[in-house]
Amino acid sequence: MNNSYKSLFLHDESVTYLNCSYMSPMLKSVKEAGLKALDTRAKPWKLTVDDWFTKAETLRDLAAKIFRTSNNNIALIPSASYGLSLAAKNIGLQAGKNILVLEHNFPSNYYPWENLAKQQNLQIVTIQQTAGKNFTESILEKIDDNTGLIAIPNCHWISGVWIDLKKISEAAKSVGSLLVLDLSQSLGVLPIDIDDIQPDFAVSVGYKWMLGPYSLGYMYVAEKWQERSEPLEYSWQPRKGSENFADLTDYVSGYKKGARKFDMGEVSQINLMPMAIAALEQINAWDIQAVQSQIKMLTDIIVNYERSNGSYNEYALNAGHIISIPLHDKNIPELKQRLIDNNVIVSFRATSIRVSPHVYNTVEDIEKLLNCLK
Repeated sequence: MNNSYKSLFLHDESVTYLNCSYMSPMLKSVKEAGLKALDTRAKPWKLTVDDWFTKAETLRDLAAKIFRTSNNNIALIPSASYGLSLAAKNIGLQAGKNILVLEHNFPSNYYPWENLAKQQNLQIVTIQQTAGKNFTESILEKIDDNTGLIAIPNCHWISGVWIDLKKISEAAKSVGSLLVLDLSQSLGVLPIDIDDIQPDFAVSVGYKWMLGPYSLGYMYVAEKWQERSEPLEYSWQPRKGSENFADLTDYVSGYKKGARKFDMGEVSQINLMPMAIAALEQINAWDIQAVQSQIKMLTDIIVNYERSNGSYNEYALNAGHIISIPLHDKNIPELKQRLIDNNVIVSFRATSIRVSPHVYNTVEDIEKLLNCLK
């Protein structure tokens, strides 16, 4: 493992942190940017147009490179639920149509669709992984002419099971279904080409694999939705000419170009914006595929461990950065205490342990975890 990666992060050597899916450790550059931002906020007389508007465009550019799309297709949002609620506000489906979601979808990618189903007399169809098939195949077999919307991630937030979004997108288009993606557990660590996949909407939080601060995330809005959709809130900053503070009460109906109309209120985020910029600058400086490969070297050790004890599902097809370890008949309170005693940090999710390392982790970290499981 490349030790130069680890040196970029604030890290406690006594802790074995294998929980980036929960929240990433902080890059040193992100903390430094945050401290400088607090200094800026402490002196409001020094705030400039750059602080109100330009930094947002810098962040939008950086996010667009990770999504692999135009910056005009990116909105800045506070949370995944905000973006998914925005999408749901603008979606109208024929009564009786189905909304496909995964079993144990993260709640933010379920509640907006549950509400939409009630409003428009739609049916929620929950997809389980079919025995003898991978999750992509299990989704594909549920897509038919009655499918109105597919709301899925790139990999499952609990198990890390990978989903082939290109195949799903092609199937969705063949039946006229909409496609909405929650990329919170993959964007920034799993390469994606959103212009190739062509979903209708896609969201991601910024504090997990995007390595940034809490409460500042990202949303892709397909061009066809940008003119006809309404924002979730009616802020002044996305309006045309808002840079001119003297004329703000000359109210205008027009918005800035593209997805900017969907930016959250107070989008300039004076305290958080510089931190998010520093985080995305680092991600863009890396080769995301190389990062994914580095992490997969670690999770493959767990795959081999599971194969050796007969618990690995060969149809799982995990993404390289998240893997789950079934708990089976383990004494969970005893195991949790053993992990605490050894300062090993993972997440317990459903009936498994979720392990999510990053480039700051080592082979020794994985071995320490596996020793706790013995």
